[in-house]
Amino acid sequence: MDKQQLSKDILKLVGGEENIDQVTHCMTRLRFNLNDNGKADKATLKNTPGVMGVMENGGQFQVIIGNDVPVVYNALVGNMSKSPDAKPAAAATGGKKKNPLSAVFDFISGVFTPILPAITGAGMIKGIVALLLTFGWIDATSSTYIILSAIGDGAFYFLPIILGISTARKLGSNMYIGAAIGASVMHPTITALLAPGENVSFIGLPVVAATYASSVIPILIAIWLASYVEKAIDKVTHASLKLIVVPTVTLLIIVPVMMIAVGPLGVIIGNGLTDGINWLFNNAGLFAGLLVGGAFSLLIITGMHYALVPIMIGSIATLGYDYLIPLMMVANFAQAGSALGVSLKSKNKQIKSLSASTGVTALMGITEPAMYGVNMRFKKPFVAALIGAAISGAFISFFQTKAYVIGGLAGLSGIPMIIGPTFVYALIGIVIAVVASAILTYILGFEDVPEAVPAAATTASAEPVTPVAADVNSSASAVSAVEEEKAQDQEVFSPMTGEVRPLSDVPDPAFSEEIMGKGFAIQPTEGRVVSPINGTVFSLSKSGHAIGLVSDNGAEMLIHIGIDTVKLKGQFFSPKVQAGAKVAVGDVLMEFDRKEIEKAGYTTITPVIVTNMHQYESIVSAGRTAIKEQELLYTAKA
Repeated sequence: MDKQQLSKDILKLVGGEENIDQVTHCMTRLRFNLNDNGKADKATLKNTPGVMGVMENGGQFQVIIGNDVPVVYNALVGNMSKSPDAKPAAAATGGKKKNPLSAVFDFISGVFTPILPAITGAGMIKGIVALLLTFGWIDATSSTYIILSAIGDGAFYFLPIILGISTARKLGSNMYIGAAIGASVMHPTITALLAPGENVSFIGLPVVAATYASSVIPILIAIWLASYVEKAIDKVTHASLKLIVVPTVTLLIIVPVMMIAVGPLGVIIGNGLTDGINWLFNNAGLFAGLLVGGAFSLLIITGMHYALVPIMIGSIATLGYDYLIPLMMVANFAQAGSALGVSLKSKNKQIKSLSASTGVTALMGITEPAMYGVNMRFKKPFVAALIGAAISGAFISFFQTKAYVIGGLAGLSGIPMIIGPTFVYALIGIVIAVVASAILTYILGFEDVPEAVPAAATTASAEPVTPVAADVNSSASAVSAVEEEKAQDQEVFSPMTGEVRPLSDVPDPAFSEEIMGKGFAIQPTEGRVVSPINGTVFSLSKSGHAIGLVSDNGAEMLIHIGIDTVKLKGQFFSPKVQAGAKVAVGDVLMEFDRKEIEKAGYTTITPVIVTNMHQYESIVSAGRTAIKEQELLYTAKA
């Protein structure tokens, strides 16, 4: 295939050079930030030879190419009159003006995802304390209760400090200045000064009384402003004085502005959103639950549910309860019910097993495998899940069912969140969601997969990666030479120790829809990757999260460690080889810190796929569920 012509076709079909604000690439995809996504001819692009697929994610327009992406990228850049990196990515300033809605969702997601472990852990402890207190297993006056309550309340009370760090990190400014801003308004003397409601002023300007404990919006606005102030001061300050001048001036400007204007405004906005949601459920509960419950899974798919997180936190902080969390829970349970319905209905043993396992996983609150790998794949089960969630949402909202803490996933592990006066209605709603969705899936039916389909038909999508440019052209030539020979069966040995999973369990459509190739995924229990074949390292991502290989028999392979781990920019990854290196089965390719990656909010599930499946007829599993390094994973049959 002529990569030059392909690059010209892509350049034209994305709307021309004038429509491109920025373009980068990972190991498999061209990633465009377009001025107007509507100008791209998505349908024609999908049917262009050499293009495996087209996706839009978070406002980014992605063209899936495969292993040839660096060659196509270089040709694309060569056809442009200006550098694709001339404009910086908008993340550092909080989002791109061209797509404000996507930028807002990306901002909120980027701020709250890293702090979810802290909030979840603290929320679970609050739920456990409430449970102990309800059953009389602990005394509310005991020191044990006081200590446990402090552990559960700490993350929420000092939320402005935690958010100050996370928001500054997202905006590319100094995280510790962000923490200092949050700490300033949480200082005990400030809290005491504002608590009585007396007249307070700063250099003659009135300071409006506001409670910052557990608040969300004031600190988000303040750190957003601080990112601009910090950068402006940094530009005009001599390098020798930056360490002193930049943080000093930023704090002196932002903290008073927050207390005089931003804080009160943020509190008003936060309370307004909370009061609006509560008014809706208090006055139109059944219909509100029907609408929100039925739409929640759609919000999760688009990432819009992150916009509700500040409202949930604010509602619990100010009122002591929230209406949205139970609706998110029943939406997840509905996805589980539909997957279990597929398991009951399907005649294909593999589909029955897959849907049952992903259904159980969804019951625990992890819905991506069931949603993407089963329900959306068969379409009607996904519709059944939306209807089941709507029915359940109407029921629980009619009885004004509430969550009383934030903690745990929105599944069985999150049950402590709903322990309270409306607990019984919440449990009934969960049962309705599961049963209704399962029954509707069984009644509506779906196009079942014939039993003859190979085991690897259930695969999943993966995230892109940025390959090292060195030796790519020579490696590509070697691959082309091997392709001219007749393909042979290729045994693929496990590159890591862990649990074997179908690709459909991978929460990325590029893998789950087999756009990139076929194979299996592994949920690792150790942080090491070894070569699954005898061959050559074709490419290695700069961030270290993906490795491309070509075997001596001509099989092209991709090992992709985790999903969206490209965003870690190499942190927690330690490559042991370079592109062009010859390797044998068992040679160490990569070491990574599995626990730290997961702490950062990323899954480490690792697709191990054959990308040139046009040379092979099928993938035959070795039949293992638990696997160790160098044990046979599957065979690509020529």
